[in-house]
Amino acid sequence: MGIMSKILGGGGQRSVDDYVELDIDDFAEASGEAGMKVHIAEIGDQSDVIPIKDAVYDGDFVIADITRHSTSDRTVEHIIDELRQVAEEVDGDIVQKGDDQLVVAPTGVTVSRQKLS
Repeated sequence: MGIMSKILGGGGQRSVDDYVELDIDDFAEASGEAGMKVHIAEIGDQSDVIPIKDAVYDGDFVIADITRHSTSDRTVEHIIDELRQVAEEVDGDIVQKGDDQLVVAPTGVTVSRQKLS
């Protein structure tokens, strides 16, 4: 069985022994400085927007959890409007994924509206 058939799953049964569990502590940290970071955030109230805005202004990508709020909640509407303004200011992008996530992209990054599959 060639390497491509192993990667693409060409026939045959797989067993637990075919896979290795990786421990992140076994790997050295990246030696170079990344050009962009991806931040995960939770928005509980209006004050949680400030570090998200700072991250986007710094050129980082943010995925924010908004499950604490209903999408019809006025607070969420205000938060989305505020983050939309930030995305426009930096020529980035903002997308709401379902009822629970906001994705805010920095300058030069566009979030595709189509799924890969």
